[in-house]
Amino acid sequence: MRTNLLIRSGRVIDPKNRIDAKIDILIENGKIAKVGKNLKAPGGAKIFDAEGCIAAPGFIDLHTHLREPGYEYKETIETGAQAAAAGGFTAICCMPNTDPVNDDQSVTKFITERAKSAEVNVIPVGAVSKDLKGEELAEIGDMVEAGVRAISDDGNPVADGDLMRRALEYAKIFDIPVINHAEDLQLAGNGQMNESEVSAILGLRGIPEASESVMVARDIALCEITGARLHIPHISSRGALDAVRSAKKKGLNVTCEVTPHHLILTDSALKTYDTNAKVKPPLRAEDTRRALVSALADGTIDAIATDHAPHHWDEKTTEFALAPFGLVGLETAVSLILDRFVRTGIISLERFVKLFSLNPARILKLKNKGHLSVGADADITILDTGKKIVVDSSRFKSRSKNTPFNGLRLTGAPRAAIVGGRVV
Repeated sequence: MRTNLLIRSGRVIDPKNRIDAKIDILIENGKIAKVGKNLKAPGGAKIFDAEGCIAAPGFIDLHTHLREPGYEYKETIETGAQAAAAGGFTAICCMPNTDPVNDDQSVTKFITERAKSAEVNVIPVGAVSKDLKGEELAEIGDMVEAGVRAISDDGNPVADGDLMRRALEYAKIFDIPVINHAEDLQLAGNGQMNESEVSAILGLRGIPEASESVMVARDIALCEITGARLHIPHISSRGALDAVRSAKKKGLNVTCEVTPHHLILTDSALKTYDTNAKVKPPLRAEDTRRALVSALADGTIDAIATDHAPHHWDEKTTEFALAPFGLVGLETAVSLILDRFVRTGIISLERFVKLFSLNPARILKLKNKGHLSVGADADITILDTGKKIVVDSSRFKSRSKNTPFNGLRLTGAPRAAIVGGRVV
């Protein structure tokens, strides 16, 4: 039986309903019952005092790797969900590069069943192709029936243009987006970091920005002829940003996300050969980072996603060329953006909430999430914008600790995640 909850005296920011006011939120049976001033708690309801805090529609991470099934030594659905809750997220989308790959209904059902006991909502993303090989379409209809809300071969780009076109056509039938890891593998080669003066100094093979931008241009062209929905993950190049701007002017169904690490770090973070800063797409040069920040502020970028990619300590503590790409982000993303972009005035709190909540819900067409309308799911993120924290990876809920932000001092942090009316 669900407990009723009254969130009292918080600053409620709900962009969809144009609310930015100090009011209360009443939750009954896991749903939003009332939003207004001086609400009364029914008998037996719990009180959550949000004085001095922000109350926003629950944050949704569009891009998480939970590793289960197959790589539970890195992360599990349980530990990833705990990390998400600690980071202020109420829902996370898990990518299909597991073992076995989430390319059919049986794996999707395994994930959804395991997710029933998770702290937050876990939304599976199905594979585009069988076994992520890019040769044959996965069982898209069956996976949608079992609960996937998007398809992606994330980690592997869909290199075959005809297969990508057919994936978009099938996705249109089921009204879900295709999320394609935008990378031309021939251009990227066995690059280890961004192609730049820094890569030359370090003696590491570089990955040019063009490896992303040419794939984005292809996918947008295919989006235009199919009329399907295309979502571009972890955007990291100026060429890709230009292509997205052009697509949006044409009215195409194109959206994109950016990660906190691409907004904050540059390839200079690799000067010490820190494998925790080895990610794909790679950290770019300062001029590209600034272009990403401008796109965040001007509305080109639709969402912020973590690309939470946990790896075991043994895998990251090796020579640079052998270390896998990826970092963990669920427990740092919200604080990083609050500190570096909201506190400094680059984006407003309303824009911040759109990037983490309303827009991700719209991209996935989650009608009962991303807003606080009466009857919506009672998923709420509570933020303390004045709280000072120090990033301490030893205290992460995630099973992996691979972050380049360890020891960083930040202002602003999640205070609570409320999922279906329950404080998690």
